[in-house]
Amino acid sequence: MSIELVTILMFASLFILLMAGLPVAWACGGLAVIFIYFLLGPEYLALLAVRIYGQMAQYLLFAIPLFIFMGSMLEKTGIVEEMYEMFRKWTGPLPGSLAVATVLTATLLAACLGIIGGAVVMMGLITMPTMLKKKYATSIACGSVMAGGTLGILIPPSVLFIVYGLVAGESVGKLFAGGIVPGLILSGLYVSYIIIRCSLNKRLGPPLTREERSQITWKIKFIGLWSISFPLALIIGVMGSIFFGVASITEAAGVGAFGACIAAMLKRRFTWGNLKEASFLTAKASLMVLWTMFGALALVTFYIHLGGGKFVTTVIFGLELGKYGTLALMMGILIILGMFIDWVGIIYLCVPIFLPIVKDLGFDPLWFGIIYNVNMQISFLSPPFGYALFYLRGVVPPEIRMWAIIKSAFPFIALQLLGLIICIAFPKLIVALPNWVFAPGKFLH
Repeated sequence: MSIELVTILMFASLFILLMAGLPVAWACGGLAVIFIYFLLGPEYLALLAVRIYGQMAQYLLFAIPLFIFMGSMLEKTGIVEEMYEMFRKWTGPLPGSLAVATVLTATLLAACLGIIGGAVVMMGLITMPTMLKKKYATSIACGSVMAGGTLGILIPPSVLFIVYGLVAGESVGKLFAGGIVPGLILSGLYVSYIIIRCSLNKRLGPPLTREERSQITWKIKFIGLWSISFPLALIIGVMGSIFFGVASITEAAGVGAFGACIAAMLKRRFTWGNLKEASFLTAKASLMVLWTMFGALALVTFYIHLGGGKFVTTVIFGLELGKYGTLALMMGILIILGMFIDWVGIIYLCVPIFLPIVKDLGFDPLWFGIIYNVNMQISFLSPPFGYALFYLRGVVPPEIRMWAIIKSAFPFIALQLLGLIICIAFPKLIVALPNWVFAPGKFLH
């Protein structure tokens, strides 16, 4: 069977199974077994098992449940509510102050979680009632929660960077360092959009009233800064241990998980119930990531073995779009796939094929890994299957319809595209920090 026909059959079958509601892990894994059995022979299934087992044995994978556990435990401490209250007091005079406080809280929270599910749900539960009570427009309230929540996969410790580093063979520490500036750029774009939009129409997001602001003295504001001291200490401890070469990624994740438990103890919320619930959420999220990894790995291993990577490379270069035209095509493919496929599946399906093309074009692989992650932000807000849309739908009042949530995502998707263009146009913005931190002779390296 020709590689062209295999490509059509494989991706058409995958699309049909995903549209039927089958999880990405089972769709990819099931198709891999079927295609390998009938096209290569049953003896190749044993080789596939060996390949997957080799991936399971990766020491770096232990960092995924540890970082997820760190975020899950921090959810139980009440620190997020304190952070939001602190930012609300400081942003009070600004138009759209509550939405701005939501984005700023989510930005700091992103450096503690590593995934988006908990961030969107948590910020929705904490901030949506207040914004709706203050008559904030649904577009501003829902959009700020979802956009802020997606920063969890860009600002370290991002689980997506860990998985990408495994697939691409790239330094996860450098990817972590490279994600900081794009994350802050996107956060700044969200805040700027909210302030400008609410300045033009104050009914969309009114600031705190003069009476409310008069009760918030400078003393109260500065005392409130204490609420972010422990999250900052935890972030500095985890990221600092990585950047200074004191600990590996997995060891730093262990430090973060232990620090989250200490935080829960200090807040008197380290109970058996909270520990059990955090462990359950960690197992659930980790298994989702890992099973999707193994299923997608099986399918892409089969496809590349048949020469699929060379076929796609030949087709893309045959279009003669030029260096940046080819990059734009790959970014477009990722955006379209993000509307239908889980981010883990996209990494395993696309990165092994796209990365050789990126190197042939002369792009920095580290830079591509970072803009890849910026691109993946869009998938979490993109209908019809954007995760953030459904996470938020589960915590907002029933009178807010799904279509209203989807509409609120569109302006922030445009901002994410703008952020992606900025990162492509000014590559030094995102590679300067990792190249400086991990330069030979710098710190303990």
